[in-house]
Amino acid sequence: MQPTQREVELLRLLGETGSGRIQALSRQLDVSEETVRRAVRRLESRGLVTKLHGGVALKGWRREPNFTQRFSENPAAKRRIAAAAAGLIPDGASLFLDVGSTTAYVAEALRGHRDLMVVTNSLFAAHSLTGLNGNRVYMAGGELRAHDGGAFGAGAVAFVGQFRVGFAVLSAAAVDARAGFLLHDLREAELSRCIIAAAEQSILVADATKFGRAAPIRLTDPAEIDRLVTDAVPPSPIGAMLRAAEVEVVLAPSDVEAGRAAALPP
Repeated sequence: MQPTQREVELLRLLGETGSGRIQALSRQLDVSEETVRRAVRRLESRGLVTKLHGGVALKGWRREPNFTQRFSENPAAKRRIAAAAAGLIPDGASLFLDVGSTTAYVAEALRGHRDLMVVTNSLFAAHSLTGLNGNRVYMAGGELRAHDGGAFGAGAVAFVGQFRVGFAVLSAAAVDARAGFLLHDLREAELSRCIIAAAEQSILVADATKFGRAAPIRLTDPAEIDRLVTDAVPPSPIGAMLRAAEVEVVLAPSDVEAGRAAALPP
């Protein structure tokens, strides 16, 4: 079930702090407290929030680090994943890149490619690929999010909907054996679903630290993802979920394996 605009606004507010009082939320949304309570009941029935005495909490919430912090986490694994993902994309391809930190490494790994058509809502990805090797870069409009330079909102969704691309390269905050691929932000999930619908192939990039983590928003049905590019074999329960959804797992080679491959004669 798609959330109403009121529920989207409520989830956005809860995403900032993790919880809120009904009275304060009604003032922020400029609606009655009963309107907020109805929205909370609907969201609770879908497992997104938990009702508290006089308030509500977002399930699985944790303060997401800013882009710089996430970009600096586990860089060696992200570079290997990025190189493997870039190897799946030929010169001349059309693709979408989202705002994830691992996707930012993919943008860097694509700098040697030629004649790409890149659609993105990521300021970092756009800056990485603009003006190189005959690339064309289209940047989604909308309000830029302060912590990661990503454009979101109705304008970004409408912009992305104008394109049909060969590849969508997406990220996730968590990979769960039951829920699949998860994010912390509802607007990010909504845009990702729009991107998946506009792409012939969807590639999700995530390092092994994402396995078993929690996040409150489901990105999409796992069956909508064609490939997961990661740096380690997923744990057995997650592996079973991926097989059931027919998601191909692409393992990025280790630094040692990559070094051996590079040393082989052509």
